[in-house]
Amino acid sequence: MAAGRESPNRSEDKTSSHRQNEVNRKLKYISLAILVIQNASLILSIRYVRTLPGDHFFTTSAVVMAEVLKVLTCLVIILIQQRGNVKNFAMLLYNSIFVQYLDTLKLAVPSLIYTLQNNLQYVAISNLPAATFQVTYQLKILTTALFSVLMLRKSLSKIQWISLVLLFAGVAIVQVEQESGKQKETLTSPNQNYFKGLVSVVISCLSSGFAGVYFEKILKGSSASVWIRNVQLGIFGILLGLLGLWWSDGAAIAEKGFLFGYTSLVWGVIFNQAFGGLLVAVVVKYADNILKGFATSFSIIVSTITSVYLFGFHVDLMFTLGAGLVIGAVYMYSLPKPNTGVSSISTTSSEHSKGGDSELEAFLPKHSNKKKAFLGHMLTSTTTGYQKWFCTMPG
Repeated sequence: MAAGRESPNRSEDKTSSHRQNEVNRKLKYISLAILVIQNASLILSIRYVRTLPGDHFFTTSAVVMAEVLKVLTCLVIILIQQRGNVKNFAMLLYNSIFVQYLDTLKLAVPSLIYTLQNNLQYVAISNLPAATFQVTYQLKILTTALFSVLMLRKSLSKIQWISLVLLFAGVAIVQVEQESGKQKETLTSPNQNYFKGLVSVVISCLSSGFAGVYFEKILKGSSASVWIRNVQLGIFGILLGLLGLWWSDGAAIAEKGFLFGYTSLVWGVIFNQAFGGLLVAVVVKYADNILKGFATSFSIIVSTITSVYLFGFHVDLMFTLGAGLVIGAVYMYSLPKPNTGVSSISTTSSEHSKGGDSELEAFLPKHSNKKKAFLGHMLTSTTTGYQKWFCTMPG
């Protein structure tokens, strides 16, 4: 009798498991689409608004505005974690930011680098074709890998080393071809400077690699949640962004205003920059490293095709060869290492969400254990992805 009673339960479990697998497979494709759209749309939209005729917004103000929106988002999430208790919310922020001020000051270095990086990316995208920027910006994989090996003593597989060589070769081919003058996007502004854009993207890649690894190193020795860390980063980011704004565009902004040149398209870029990564973080649970590598590669193709129609970008054999090497290298780098016992750089920072697991319980309603475990895994994945988002902006 007992066996007869268990049989329907087993059948239900199999049916439920099959349905869950179908849902997860569909969500993988949805995740791929979201990752591709996020990777390509931010760069293309920035390029588009920066090449439109007429008055241009101040990029320094856009960087500050994006930081403000990020901090507000983190504060709202922390308040939700505290179940709306304003007193506990205020005490947590006071203890985390002011009482542990030495801990907060550690974030000044990566925040300074991120602020510089975000400003440089605007400069680079304003002066480089979107497709060229998208290809060249993948050098951040190389810099992150090298800094991880040097600062965190991490190891790379032979395939990853080969992929980094191919990545560098692909970017070099694209740049040599661009410099030869055979490949030029129709410039809509006389102020665009290819060399200036190239230097900006290279420095941005270097700063992205160093800051990301430095941020990871800080998180390893800390029990603070990722949300608190990003509030600390954002505070410094806003202050340093305002300092850069005053230094670079202070007189012009004093005359024309902080929001000068802001249109609906500009606001779209800022919201994409501030919240796009949060959307990606939500779906990252269903996007393994291979899928994310494929999404990055596919976004390069999307950016190139769109640039042809939107900006008059011309694709020839040399650019195709260089971009093809970069696309292949990104995909190769994302492949799992043969020895699973050795940690992979492509999966850095996943461990840092462990310290915030107890705080994630504040989100969980009183459901059954299975549902609670599922919700907890979703929120943990979201936290990890959100942390990675703050380490890199576009691309």
